[in-house]
Amino acid sequence: MTGPVLLTAAEMGRADALAVKSGVASASLMERAGEGVAAAVMRGWSKRPTVVLCGPGNNGGDGFVAARKLAEAGWPVRVGLLGERENLKGDAGLMAGLYGGEIAPLTPALLEGAGLIVDALFGTGLSRPLDGAARAMVEAVNAHPAQVLAVDLPSGIDADTGDVAGGDAGAAIRAARTVTFFVKKPGHVLFPGRALCGAVEVVDIGIPFSTLEEIRPRTFENQPAIWAREFLRPGFSAHKYSRGHAAVVSGGRLKTGAARLAARAALRAGAGLVTVLTPPEAAAENAAHLTAVMLREAADAAGVAAVLEDRRFTAALIGPGAGVEPETARKTLAILRAGAAAVLDADALTCFADRPEALFEALREGDILTPHAGEFARLFPDIDIAALGKLEAARRAAARAGATVILKGADTVVAAPDGRAAINVNAPPDLATAGSGDVLAGMALGLRAQGTPGFETAAAAVWLHGACGQAAGPGLIAEDLPEALPQVLRALLTPPEAAKDEGGS
Repeated sequence: MTGPVLLTAAEMGRADALAVKSGVASASLMERAGEGVAAAVMRGWSKRPTVVLCGPGNNGGDGFVAARKLAEAGWPVRVGLLGERENLKGDAGLMAGLYGGEIAPLTPALLEGAGLIVDALFGTGLSRPLDGAARAMVEAVNAHPAQVLAVDLPSGIDADTGDVAGGDAGAAIRAARTVTFFVKKPGHVLFPGRALCGAVEVVDIGIPFSTLEEIRPRTFENQPAIWAREFLRPGFSAHKYSRGHAAVVSGGRLKTGAARLAARAALRAGAGLVTVLTPPEAAAENAAHLTAVMLREAADAAGVAAVLEDRRFTAALIGPGAGVEPETARKTLAILRAGAAAVLDADALTCFADRPEALFEALREGDILTPHAGEFARLFPDIDIAALGKLEAARRAAARAGATVILKGADTVVAAPDGRAAINVNAPPDLATAGSGDVLAGMALGLRAQGTPGFETAAAAVWLHGACGQAAGPGLIAEDLPEALPQVLRALLTPPEAAKDEGGS
């Protein structure tokens, strides 16, 4: 099993080379890839006129195999080639020769009467924006009513970033389904690539899974498999102090709700105790709402430091509703000088925009930063997400900060200082609501307070946040998310056999 591993374009090229080195014929890899594409077509659609668009490289070779297999199964197939037949090299040339039908020039006229289009123009290896005949064909395909199955990746998508090559000025295929090989690539799970891929199917083409041991990939789709071993569940001897004591720094009067959202999420995520540290003027406001979450006054940074001298506090969160002001920065540094692990969100990040090095010098490896794109740009102004892609930007930020970074969004990326990264895929659009990020920070706090390491804490919190969004469903508000955690955790922690027994089947 490859599990949730994602391979970059370079790593996928290396996997192909290692497979060939181990004795697998490269032509065999292409044959199996094309067979997988043809099989996906026949599973997904009834027999209909199908146009296969072949590019000048190996992606086109996969297309020629698929066309041959479909024709052998009695499908009406037309093939168009970008470039000249005599220019095809290696396995792509071999597979073009084995295809017995007509190979037409690649023009929009080829699409007339098509009931299905197979995009085998460019796959993982694309490194430049589409232009000329290729771009004209992509635009014609997108204007055509027939559905598209993309081979490897929709043509025009960067495998490593998920971006359309050329940005807003570029062009890419919009596919209903994508068939890729061996494992997914980051471009399958990062937007806009994820949206343009449609449903993604992974086909085994004979690359030995042992190649992953030599490649040692550092990018993953965020699934429980990558953090389950570090996810702590209390044993019979557990008590509230053994499960960690989390602190949440509240904002001032009329700015307390975000901290309470985070505190409740931390408690639901398993922290044994959670205490809100409140400015005196906001104490009554917080006390009116808190029950299981405790409350202590801490007027300023010195007050926060004094509370955290109690080493039973294992993690602290600051940022939600804290205010972008010097006192927030001082409280943040007080937390970072204490023994408790830190989760820094929202205002705690923005207040260091004019002196980020002061924050980076104080951070510890197990600390967690949770910026959205705007906060990220303020804290890391020279790390350009648009230029680098979200994955690489998060990695560079984590390395610079020396802490785990949760770069939030529809495709949240979690990156560790050691280069590991996880891309999240389970967050529904319903999470785009006020307070949702405060709940995520609280979930991370609750897990970190129990002793889960920084990267695994961040990845698990992001996944749980998405799962709670799915469980709460359309119409959710931030308050619903902590209340969905018991349901999500029960499903996560119940062995399949026990779940089957409970269901009575």
